[in-house]
Amino acid sequence: MIHVLAIITAKPGMRERILEHFRANLPAVHAEQGCIEYVPVVDADGFPALNGPDTFVVVEKWESADALKAHAASPHMAAYAAKTRDMIASRKIHVLSPA
Repeated sequence: MIHVLAIITAKPGMRERILEHFRANLPAVHAEQGCIEYVPVVDADGFPALNGPDTFVVVEKWESADALKAHAASPHMAAYAAKTRDMIASRKIHVLSPA
């Protein structure tokens, strides 16, 4: 199994617009072979904020490295990237395996 934490920081005030495109893309991602989990998360209310108002984290689980690679190369991910590219300030992708 492959785990991914993708930390996406939007340009100021753009997080919700990115998340709208992200949510629209969710059915296509969830339908991909090997997708176990793919969900955006933000800082929880009532706890110290780690990421701030412009950042969200995508928590992903994939059956295999090949499934993750196919996801990254999919046409719907290319379309999502094209729609959101100018709204993103930074993106850090952590690809992890169980310890």
